[in-house]
Amino acid sequence: MPYLPNTDADRREMLKTIGVASVEELFHDVPESHRFPPLKLPKAVSEMEILDELYAMALKNSSTGCLVPRKRGFATFLGAGAYHHFVPSVIPYLAGRGEFATAYTPYQPEVSQGTLQAIFEYQSMIVELTGMDVVNASHYDGATSMAEAAIMAVNVSRGKRRKIVVSPSVHPQYRQVLRTYLPGDQVTIVGDQNLRNNLDDLKGMLDDATACLIIQNPNFFGELMAVDGLADAVHAAGALLVVVANPIISLGLLKPPGDYGADIVVAEGQPLGAGLNFGGPYLGVFAAREKYVRKMPGRLVGETTDIQGRRGYVLTLTPREQHIRREKATSNICTNQGLIALMAGMYLAYMGKRGLRTVAELCYHKAHYAAAEIDRLDGYRVVNTHRALRYAPFFNEFPVRCPRPVAEINAALLEKGILGGYDLQQDYPHAENEMLICVTEMNTREQIDRLVAALAEIG
Repeated sequence: MPYLPNTDADRREMLKTIGVASVEELFHDVPESHRFPPLKLPKAVSEMEILDELYAMALKNSSTGCLVPRKRGFATFLGAGAYHHFVPSVIPYLAGRGEFATAYTPYQPEVSQGTLQAIFEYQSMIVELTGMDVVNASHYDGATSMAEAAIMAVNVSRGKRRKIVVSPSVHPQYRQVLRTYLPGDQVTIVGDQNLRNNLDDLKGMLDDATACLIIQNPNFFGELMAVDGLADAVHAAGALLVVVANPIISLGLLKPPGDYGADIVVAEGQPLGAGLNFGGPYLGVFAAREKYVRKMPGRLVGETTDIQGRRGYVLTLTPREQHIRREKATSNICTNQGLIALMAGMYLAYMGKRGLRTVAELCYHKAHYAAAEIDRLDGYRVVNTHRALRYAPFFNEFPVRCPRPVAEINAALLEKGILGGYDLQQDYPHAENEMLICVTEMNTREQIDRLVAALAEIG
């Protein structure tokens, strides 16, 4: 934020404009005892000294992304929906500009062409990434997007279908948000009441009351789902297939959901240049088939021409009911994460198709190296929900069965400057002593080897 000093002349002009002669007169109704109270402040110091003090305070914080343990940061192997990826310096630099940081919904296209074009480019790149037809101008986060997708599926059926089938391998917190958005008196949510249900079990629940089937691919355990023919089964029942494409970086390498028949694709856009940000703000990605565009929540930016034939950008579609007739709205999403969507667009443009694929490949190969090394340790075993398989295909996350409770192992890892994986038993009681480990391009081989050595010592 730039510093804008006011000169004495500026102050005199402002006071004259509001009709007072002095600052004292401006605050004349404030009691004297409160106007200039005594302040117990330390002795003044120079800018150099105060910056040195602030840096010393900052060093007390824990951070990620450093090779030297306990000195400047921690190696992190924690994912489960929020991922530690490299953020190119150009993104916070550009996104921090005042015209972007303060931008709100661009209702007036004549003064919002920059923001509208940026959102249009974001939508266009997400279309390419997901293999879908249309993308809206973002939601709050991935969980919100998934809940909105379920609402949209019900609306597509004009409310005649009110059964939602959801896979238990969808992120547990996403499923909680879904139930918050759609309580039991409005819809019936089935499928995840049995945490061991697989795709065949879910397909058996499809009927003429089903609005949609929701899966996550890669799923919460990092595994790649066997999706061939799934869309045909869902469509045969007259329902929609909703795919949660998390982590979204995987789409740089894997087949996009549009190619295997998804009707709605949602995702968490946080890995696309936003950073971890202590848990937010994040970005809800939402894409769909064009035939359902008028049931989409949020807003859609389109390209047009003005009366002089020049290219321009406008809000092509926005359900006004969400602003002025909320009881008739298909969605009550009224604002969005426009700044984070802008950052995602910058990231995708900066990385390009090859750059994004390189990041995805690094995540994939580093995770498989880590899994192979951990699986060799006594007492540790890489597991998967496909119990018939020794090694299920996975992207960059994988569960590991540990010889001790995960909380104990993570506490010991923390002492060694390592943030361990997610304790799966918190959400899946049958996954006793199982840790979900995540590896991204930010994890060096030295960090992975240090994790393996630490696990061996702790085990």
